[in-house]
Amino acid sequence: MQIRLNTIGYLPSAPKRASVAGSFSRFRVVRVKDGKTVYSGEAEGPITNADTDEQLTIADFSALKTPGEYRLEIPGIGSSPPFRIGADVYNFAFYTATRAMYLWRCGTAVSGKHGGDTFAHAACHLQDAYMDYVGGGNVRRDATGGWHDAGDYNKYVVNAGVTVGVMLRAWEDFGSRLRRVRLNIPESGGKLPDYLAEIKWEMDWLLKMQADNGSVYHKVSTLRFGGFILPEQEKEPRYYAGWSTAATADFVAMTAGFARAVKPYDPEYANRCLQAAQKGWRFLQQNPRNIPADLRGFFTGAYQSDDTDDRLWAVAELWESTGDRALLRDLEERIRAYQGQFEPVFDWGNVRNLGMLVYLFSRKGGRDPKLLAQVKENLLSVADGIVRTAKAHGYARPLGSLYYWGCNGAVARQTVLLYAAYRLTKKPEYLHTVLDALNHLFGRNYFGRSFVTGLGYQPPMRPHDRRSGGDKVDAPWPGYLVGGAERGAKDWRDEEADYRTNEIAINWNAALIYALAAFVSV
Repeated sequence: MQIRLNTIGYLPSAPKRASVAGSFSRFRVVRVKDGKTVYSGEAEGPITNADTDEQLTIADFSALKTPGEYRLEIPGIGSSPPFRIGADVYNFAFYTATRAMYLWRCGTAVSGKHGGDTFAHAACHLQDAYMDYVGGGNVRRDATGGWHDAGDYNKYVVNAGVTVGVMLRAWEDFGSRLRRVRLNIPESGGKLPDYLAEIKWEMDWLLKMQADNGSVYHKVSTLRFGGFILPEQEKEPRYYAGWSTAATADFVAMTAGFARAVKPYDPEYANRCLQAAQKGWRFLQQNPRNIPADLRGFFTGAYQSDDTDDRLWAVAELWESTGDRALLRDLEERIRAYQGQFEPVFDWGNVRNLGMLVYLFSRKGGRDPKLLAQVKENLLSVADGIVRTAKAHGYARPLGSLYYWGCNGAVARQTVLLYAAYRLTKKPEYLHTVLDALNHLFGRNYFGRSFVTGLGYQPPMRPHDRRSGGDKVDAPWPGYLVGGAERGAKDWRDEEADYRTNEIAINWNAALIYALAAFVSV
């Protein structure tokens, strides 16, 4: 496809641009239902896009604001896939990507319909998990529940950290809208909004991962990755892996943060989470050095990282939930150690941005005004850099020419920083770059295809996902963002075996959920 644009669609007032691999002077937009031309314009460019080694021409149809379904037509090149313009254009994508978390549930049967297909599996991994590798012998300790991590069925606390953290950030930023979104999950109609109820499924599992001394086990896993079968068919024993300080710190952050979110709806559960967070923090204070998990015997995901950033996030969430001045002093010392700097690209291995945002947007008093100003200035500087990068790229990719494992998740996660900058300034360029990220993920890219299963034009059909490979449905399970090109812009392969570029993962989906949440209309 030479005409590359957002195949989901555009908000009426948003910029609307397509990147076209070819040269032309004029284009037109036609209405799908009757073929009538509703807009015509002149091309911009050509421009050179270095990472794909292409000459691209830009079609800008931002002036078209009327809701409807359209195609872009270019003489000598052809027609684009259909796209919509509408205020609700991202609602179904948000629903599908968020409900995909429900379909990732472990320890229970799940079922959902999409595009005429039913995606379902029976209750799975009901024997989670055994204590052999943590000194408990061949004894089972309950670790059922939670979300499967990615294309595999294991469960990792550290990757849950950035996942839950970004989803809670969405609740903080967009909760007034998200609380009204119905996800059609088993808990719908209960005391929690559906969005929080889905996160609670993961939190229930996380609470089981804390040992009596406050430490948190690093993961629950088979010893080796299993085959492409449905989760209930995986019968290999699953074990706890040893605790780590990074997992413990992420647990503290998640439980303290969720305590705040859930308190208006379930004060008792909120108190349980906060007590667990405080217990974990006491353990971290008694163990001030970074201690990785002992993963000997395991050949599955490691998710090992230095815990300095995890501790910063943990103390930020705990301070915000308690108001403890000693925690604030600790937090500010940690922020000063980083000189108040944000990372423009972050993931499970560096979550300090989440803690910095808690500090920046807190309504609590007592913060150091000079440090607060520095943190704000640094955030805006990073956001400005992301905006410049997107403007300089032929597909307006906010990550520019940086490609690595899971980079599509990074593109989506940059929207957390961009929206934070928008909250502070209300400058439209930040919000427009959030939309650039979604445009890229849904088709304004080298392939002209959506990177999210079940959504947009020619979405991935063979993701590295054991459910999609193990069931009898021709289509893949819907709502999952694949990792994207790793070695260069042209490196993505829609092949099940290509886990480098075509796997799915909860941390990438959480980032997509955040980006979409910014534009949910209810």
